[in-house]
Amino acid sequence: IRHEAVVSTQSTGFCLIYDSLEDMKKFEPKHRLARAGLTEKKETSRKQIKEAKNRGLKIRGTGRRIAKHKAKKAAK
Repeated sequence: IRHEAVVSTQSTGFCLIYDSLEDMKKFEPKHRLARAGLTEKKETSRKQIKEAKNRGLKIRGTGRRIAKHKAKKAAK
């Protein structure tokens, strides 16, 4: 088999088109908005994120949501 026969010359693309900037801000994830320069990226260290995650893993049951909330506040 020759490799030239397998290689495709077509490329594919992907895009999202919104009616307005408000619609984009409503539906896009925060990391994409930050990349586009529409929101500020919040600065937290990798260690803080991991510590908050591990604090949340230690608690079981109904108190888990409250513990995650406290961990998120402590990371700020």
